[in-house]
Amino acid sequence: MAASESDIARPRSAVIRTVPRPADANASGDIFGGWILSQMDIAGGVVAAERAQGRVVTVAIDAMRFHRPVYVGDLVSVVAEVAGVGRTSLDVRIETYDHRRQTADRELLVTEGTFVFVAIDREGRPRPVDPA
Repeated sequence: MAASESDIARPRSAVIRTVPRPADANASGDIFGGWILSQMDIAGGVVAAERAQGRVVTVAIDAMRFHRPVYVGDLVSVVAEVAGVGRTSLDVRIETYDHRRQTADRELLVTEGTFVFVAIDREGRPRPVDPA
């Protein structure tokens, strides 16, 4: 899906809302992609663990796209939903929106991707996820 300036509607409620700090930025003032990925991973893990009813681990990131930069002080919202369930795995669709200070009435889609999580038992072995 190509992002456009009209990408302002968030279809789901935010799992995470946070404000990046100067320590999260590079020398040009853009927030590091790794910081954004970590927020997405946390949000996806929350949604996957709720659906799997237990512990999950991240095993892959598919189709990750960065559409535009995030800046220090912007309000970042991460939304996530389970897009598919396998025997032990869950595909979670994750999007990050940015509420820029200079455009207070708009949220822009800044990243999107699908993360794959695997449900694990107490010993760290894959365990089945209820398909329902």
